[in-house]
Formats: sequence, structure tokens, C-alpha cells
Amino acid sequence: MKKDELRIVYEDRWLIAVEKPSGMLTMSTGKSGETTAYSIVYDYMQEKLRGGRVFIVHRLDKDTSGVLIFAKDHETKAALQENWDNAVLERKYVAIMEGTITEEEGWIETWLYENPKSMMVHCYEFNGNDDRNRPPRKGWQYASSHCRTIRRGTIDGKAYTCVEFELETGRKNQIRVHSQWIGHPIAGDRKYGAETNPIGRLALHAQTLSMIHPWTGKKLSFTSSLPKPFKKLKEGSINE
Repeated sequence: MKKDELRIVYEDRWLIAVEKPSGMLTMSTGKSGETTAYSIVYDYMQEKLRGGRVFIVHRLDKDTSGVLIFAKDHETKAALQENWDNAVLERKYVAIMEGTITEEEGWIETWLYENPKSMMVHCYEFNGNDDRNRPPRKGWQYASSHCRTIRRGTIDGKAYTCVEFELETGRKNQIRVHSQWIGHPIAGDRKYGAETNPIGRLALHAQTLSMIHPWTGKKLSFTSSLPKPFKKLKEGSINE
């Protein structure tokens, strides 16, 4: 595998987990010559095992870094995708958000809807009487995120909060839209309301993914260290 582009976190006969950097697509948009996480893992498999194949199990946004899993055969891909919500035990992300968040932790529950024309995902209020399995409108999806404040501080004199998100659901752009919903967009995320870009990238990192192996039944836990730019946040306070 090409040095400094992807680091292998885990590999066995069925799976390969890698660290995807920010700015790299998970898969191609159709443009010729694009370097993607998929193309790099595919080339690696071709070199390692002539005729070796690779299959996409899930995706990360282009500007999100962190743990990404591929399957080495169609059966493993199908087994994971068909049972993804039950197979995945834990999904944790770290984000640097604009402003100071005073709460230590809490839940964000909303309905999400992706506009098919603009490709923007929008939030709508989830009322206490709503049934998460019965959306009030066609195309709406229930989304739930648990948030825990890790650190409050500053970058270049401006206030930011480092927050850990643990996902109960895994909707498209869920963390980015939920951050905008509570009035603290993720730094660098101009698509969803950010006004600053202090680390020169979207400040969102997929740090931990724990799951049940589809064939062995064993628990696997993959962790990706925070990228160096995240450490620019000067500590104001830390929650252990």
C-alpha cells in the first residue's frame, strides 16, 4: 500500500480496516485517474494476491478522516451490510465545533431529510410523541447522536469545543447537520454553516469503530489517533 496515503489498522482473510486521510474520496465519482481509498486498497490487494478483490462496506465523507472498513469478498460485504446496525457496537467521532458548548453531554434527536436537488441534508424537530419508526413525512429518517464535551479552548484567539459523538444511527452527514442544528457548526464545514477553518480542513475524525466479526463472532475494535491539526486547540478545560 502506498506509503503515507493509507495505514492498515487491521487485516484478516475477510476484512481490511484502514485509516483514510481528509481530502480523499472513499470511492470514485467517475472521473478518470482519481485516487480514492478504494483504488489504493484495490491496488494493494492486486499486488498481494493476484486477482484479489475488495468491496466497499460503508463510506466516509471526502473531508472526514478515520477508520474505514472494506470486505475482501462479496459474501462478507453482504453479511455486514445486511446486518450493519446489529454488527456495529460502537461508532465514535471527534469534532472541533465553533463556539463554546457549556453542556457536558447530551443527546441530539431529529428527523433528517436529504433534498434530492441540492444534496443538502436538513434537520427537523423530533417531538417526544413521535415514533422513530414512523416518519411524519416521506423521505424523513430518524437520527440520534450522543455528545460528550472533551475540551474547551481556543485556536488563534477564537473559541472552539472538542466534542466526541457516539452514533446511535448512521445517517448521511448526520454529525455535520446535528452540529449546525445546535448552533455550533463543525470548524471548516462551510456547507453546513461554519464561518471559520482554523485547521485547514473539516474538523471531523472517525476515531473508533467496534463491531462483531461476521464470521468468527469475535468483537473487533479499530481506533485511529487524532490527526495533528486537531491538537491546535489550546486547552481551556478538559473532562476526564
